[in-house]
Amino acid sequence: MGLTRRTLIGAVAAGTALAAVPPRDLLPGGTASAAAASPPGDVVGKITVGYQGWFSCPGDSAPIGGWWHWSRDRFQPPSPNNTTIVSWPDMREYTHGYATAYPALGNGQPAQLFSSYDQQTVDTHFRWMRDHGCDTAALQRFNPVGDEGPTRDAMTVKVRDAAERHGRRFYIMYDVTGWTSMQSQIKEDWTTKMSAHTASPAYARQNGKPAVCIWGFGFNDDGRPFAPAPCLDVVQWFKAQGCYVIGGVPTYWRQGINDSRPGFSEVYHAFHMLSPWMVGRTGTLDGLDWFHTNVNVPDLADCAAHGIDYQPCVMPGDLSSGHRRHGDFYWRHLYNMVRLGAQGLYVSMFDEYNEGNQIAKTSETQATTPAGVGIRSLDEDGTFCSADYYLRITADGGRMLKGQLALTAVRPTPPVVGTPPPPGGNLAAGRPTSASSQNGPFTAGNAVDGDRSSYWESTNGVFPQWWQVDLGAAHPVSRLVLALPDGWGARTQTLSVQGSTDGATFTTLAAATAVRFDPGTGNTATVTVPTTTARHVRVTVTGNTGWPSAQLAQVEVYATTAPPPPATDLARGRPTATSSHTQGYVGGNVVDGDAHSYWESVGGTFPQWVQVDLGSASPVGRVVLGLPPSAAWATRTQTLSIQGSTDGTTWQTIVAPAGRVFDPATGNQVTVSFAATSRRYVRVHITGNTGWPAGQLSRLEVYAA
Repeated sequence: MGLTRRTLIGAVAAGTALAAVPPRDLLPGGTASAAAASPPGDVVGKITVGYQGWFSCPGDSAPIGGWWHWSRDRFQPPSPNNTTIVSWPDMREYTHGYATAYPALGNGQPAQLFSSYDQQTVDTHFRWMRDHGCDTAALQRFNPVGDEGPTRDAMTVKVRDAAERHGRRFYIMYDVTGWTSMQSQIKEDWTTKMSAHTASPAYARQNGKPAVCIWGFGFNDDGRPFAPAPCLDVVQWFKAQGCYVIGGVPTYWRQGINDSRPGFSEVYHAFHMLSPWMVGRTGTLDGLDWFHTNVNVPDLADCAAHGIDYQPCVMPGDLSSGHRRHGDFYWRHLYNMVRLGAQGLYVSMFDEYNEGNQIAKTSETQATTPAGVGIRSLDEDGTFCSADYYLRITADGGRMLKGQLALTAVRPTPPVVGTPPPPGGNLAAGRPTSASSQNGPFTAGNAVDGDRSSYWESTNGVFPQWWQVDLGAAHPVSRLVLALPDGWGARTQTLSVQGSTDGATFTTLAAATAVRFDPGTGNTATVTVPTTTARHVRVTVTGNTGWPSAQLAQVEVYATTAPPPPATDLARGRPTATSSHTQGYVGGNVVDGDAHSYWESVGGTFPQWVQVDLGSASPVGRVVLGLPPSAAWATRTQTLSIQGSTDGTTWQTIVAPAGRVFDPATGNQVTVSFAATSRRYVRVHITGNTGWPAGQLSRLEVYAA
């Protein structure tokens, strides 16, 4: 794979060889006074996301073959010992997954990964971009003369197709890492291959010119040993081809220190736009503020003085290192760069699961992450975050950049939109486990995988034995539900329950008692304990009348004595269809988890409808509808009915037409409950709207009850 961007970031600490620089004068509200050198286009004034598109799997027909960018040895399946990734994708919206050598997920399902070479993957990613305000994708292009060249060529075609289909822009971003013959070959590649894509209506243009980025000139590392002269030649050559040329440059480009070689000032100032790298430079809020004052502010001043557009890098934070702070880190970075007055923002990255700084949908909990391998899910700090959370933050950041959302240091985007998982849900599902011993394949993780047929069994003939789970954060634990496989004969296990906040010191929550497991009552038993705050919960077994070992097929831990079932939005992220839509207000906006994006039909014509495909027939009994919560969406009544279908062709009315009032004073939300019915497709059929001559919805949530 060659030297990665991650390789060069570790040693550069904030402030090294750099004196503090006083901040520039700011306009009221905190926005910097520098004006853009260029008017708004496909890059200036826009959110650009770095798009790798570099994952491949055996069987996907990619020319490169193997597990490209998933494994260190691409000819062996990815596993904990053969991997290049530190984050795990949310796989629910990919139509095809590829089996890996990772352990099963916490919920017991096989650990599968996607291939970027599948067109459906690229389409899914660009749909997410469309639905979350990512205007432009910078398609990474490494040395195309090597063995990855044919795959990179094909990926460009796939990205172009997806960008055209979903109304996004894209441009080529050359990364010169390890490209020894870059000076001549980059020109040949542009002339013979990539320039042809500028004919696409989706190819990004700025100031009427096709955009091209060159990433890596001037970096002070062995992977980019180029002298200033050949670099300047390449920049000038692309400008002579009529291109708008962006430079992906070192953090300290302006001073030629730390990650920047000296003597590159003329090269840097030859670009139309500069986009300094930031990944790995800091993982704290204070660090972001330090860079804003001491690096970004003077950077912008230098660019303004030279007529160069400024596109700083913004990042969600390295999930694997615990930088994210459930969205606060990303929002601070967005806020700092918008108040700075940046002419555009470059999000690093869209799909970089290798470095943990992806904004693409990511595993929410350990239930959908390979068990026991130490890969962090989005709830790593104890706050549940929906898979699309960082896409939603990006959408709000884009609105703030464009003046559609007031400048605010307070993150407006909640970790979950709609109904979050209730605190009384099963806290143990998919969480890390351990045990005093195990008998062969009957491991501790089997008790939290959601599969009653798998189970934990201790070493035979020795008591006591214990099993425990790490809930990930401290919770007021008050009840456990224990189970054995359905077909097993009745038995009694003598057991007690302990709890701990640190995993070291345990206190007894329930004293040892005989607990009966009987197939006549489902082989389950409930153990109630005094409400106690605990992160680690342990079950200690001292006897078993049915077998000489401790046995558990399922352990559920609850924070309330009578928890409601988890309220899961069955429609979240599922495919949609509509009778019509206007401009960019597409059907996908009603299931993207963003309360501010919305679907709107063509005006002046009724009836109109929007529908969601739940993927399979499911018992549904409640629909939650919404409009954007802003008071600007004044009270209105939409006359609508709820329809359902099992095949997407034949529809039945579930709820008859009625006027539904959407009032901003109550969140612009309407709940429609009905007798449970099994349906795969759910449609909202609208025949009138007192507030606008069209059908309008920002949320369509579907629940089982």
